Amino acid sequence: MRGMDITVTSHKGGVGKTVTAIHLAAYLSLVFGESSTLLVDGDPNRSALEWASRGRLPFVVASQYQAPKYLRDHEHVVIDTQGRPNRRDLEELVEGCDLLVVPTTPDALALQALMLTIEELEALGEPEGYKVLLTSVPPWPVRSGREARRALKEAGVPLFAGEIRRREAFQKAANEGVPVYELKDRRAHQGWEDYEKIGREMVGA
Repeated sequence: MRGMDITVTSHKGGVGKTVTAIHLAAYLSLVFGESSTLLVDGDPNRSALEWASRGRLPFVVASQYQAPKYLRDHEHVVIDTQGRPNRRDLEELVEGCDLLVVPTTPDALALQALMLTIEELEALGEPEGYKVLLTSVPPWPVRSGREARRALKEAGVPLFAGEIRRREAFQKAANEGVPVYELKDRRAHQGWEDYEKIGREMVGA
């Protein structure tokens, strides 16, 4: 397949932006080989670079300033952007990638911030250049995840069919500097299964 350029962005912090970028890059690396994927950390917090510095990830992580050195050697690129992109940033992000992934948690404040991003994307005439990913979805019987999905569908927002359930394992993986599938924990592997579903959707998109 042709190389993919995936960008992960959000208007609100704490919605799993870096976790998503790390695990989408991990999925591409497992499917296409460790040398296939570059993750570009464009967030001033350098969260992805810090994650990589604590352990080992199956792909190269570079800052936006280091990226030109590595781009020619990698087939797939995942970009973890800084938070709260303005309209011009969004326009450049969408034009520069195959798919813009916008993670959001199902709580009201995150959804409110998400809709600001959606409004700007729609104003740019980019109704098909992005997909929203529900993250940190609480377990049954809490209904917030289902309610958020229903509301977003009714609003015509393009959604991944899969979602990422809330797992403490993601924080542990960040602390150890590895993808979540490296942890010796059944629930950690369930967290990875969630991202595998998203990865399959992404590659098939």
